[in-house]
Amino acid sequence: MSGKHIHLIGICGTAMASLAGMLKQRGFRVTGSDAAAYPPMSDFLAHLQIPVAQPFNPRNLDPRPDLIVVGNAISRGNPELEHILDHRIPFCSLPQLLHDEFLRGKEILVVAGTHGKTTTTSMLAWIFHCAGLQPSFLIGGIAENFGSSFHLGERKHFIIEGDEYDTAFFDKGPKFLHYFPDAAILTSVEFDHADIYKDLDAVETAFKRLVNLIPRRGCTIAFDGATRESAHSASLDRCLAKAFCPVERYGMSANASWRITNLKFDGGKSSWSVHRNGSAWADFEFSLAGEYNVWNATAAAALAATYGISKEHIAAALKSFKSVKRRLEVKAQVNGITIIDDFAHHPTAIAGTLKALRTMFPGARLWAILEPRSNTLRRRVLQSDLARSLALADEIIVAGVFRSESVPADERLELSALAAEIETHGKPVRLIPDADQIVQSIAHELRPGDVVAILSNGGFGGIYEKLPARLRSLSNESKIVNSANAAGKQ
Repeated sequence: MSGKHIHLIGICGTAMASLAGMLKQRGFRVTGSDAAAYPPMSDFLAHLQIPVAQPFNPRNLDPRPDLIVVGNAISRGNPELEHILDHRIPFCSLPQLLHDEFLRGKEILVVAGTHGKTTTTSMLAWIFHCAGLQPSFLIGGIAENFGSSFHLGERKHFIIEGDEYDTAFFDKGPKFLHYFPDAAILTSVEFDHADIYKDLDAVETAFKRLVNLIPRRGCTIAFDGATRESAHSASLDRCLAKAFCPVERYGMSANASWRITNLKFDGGKSSWSVHRNGSAWADFEFSLAGEYNVWNATAAAALAATYGISKEHIAAALKSFKSVKRRLEVKAQVNGITIIDDFAHHPTAIAGTLKALRTMFPGARLWAILEPRSNTLRRRVLQSDLARSLALADEIIVAGVFRSESVPADERLELSALAAEIETHGKPVRLIPDADQIVQSIAHELRPGDVVAILSNGGFGGIYEKLPARLRSLSNESKIVNSANAAGKQ
């Protein structure tokens, strides 16, 4: 197939953009299209010199590609998809092409779970890289240590983020069932993706099928949530109950094979110890905040150790690990006001992010600005959980539900009811429709020392650039006024 033309519809998704880069590296001619491109993936594709056509249009398929990859966000009615079907142009899904072209013959390590997949995959890839094992990897975000979301290594290991979301409009099964793992990390199992999963039982069924694919010679490293939410722990237990491979648990439970102890957050550093099967094993530290990141790192360390990587190599890799784009990413600091971009789009992840920011910025007034954009957050199914999570902030802004018209009215998140629930927790909340109005409303209220967490899994109307720009404008206006006043007194 090398040298042929492959076109990706929905290329700006994190996985699709990564696949595009991998295909180009393999020698294919690669093009793509999307409805709207925004950073970081638009910048990533531009750097790779992969052309992105906007918006979707059948003309984007002229000249006719040899193969088209249809992203899982693409549904019937898309003009390019309809053109493909009408003219019988060969097409496939991302997981199918990934398996056939890149995963065959590799030792496949899949990182799966409701939360923490991207960061844990990045950590695991960095550990293998620092140990000299030259892994291939595919991550659903830009890993800052690599400056990329993918790499085609020379050795046998392929480390991949395993997404439970569906594969394509013609294949509604989870993407991760196409990857056939030799080993896996399972970080968590909670209800999510309310557009494709009916309930928690359906989510658990998907993860049970993943566990069932792992061979007896493999292993599963899974979170032990016995000290956390019992319901979440029970979901993991059910998913692992019929595993044929060895299962090792990590967490703070006394029964965990990889037990986290002596956890400390101090001076911009997280440190902790790990006991392996009851005996002291290793001490770790890194610059990331948040208890959940310590869990992620411990999971990566545990799987790396089972592949023979020394604890010294693991410790050195974690100490030098940076982060992933859009995970607690400082976007700007203007006059002592810190703007944070975080991808959190599930109540559990939002709570983890806000708790982490409390440890990073103790004593700061913490703002949470949420765009309900994911298919789960746009629905009311987790509304009470969302209210509790947002109430961890001091000031709360909730934007309008993204494309609310595409969610049935009887399922849609009720913003007024959400606000009322947040207020029962004693926290102020404002409902402001869009990014421009949010910026105009709050910019003048922000003061030095404030931390503003912007929570969205999309572009959020450019708020990441607009809010810092407005703060700088206000600062300049203030300087001009002060200068004029000083001149007038002379």
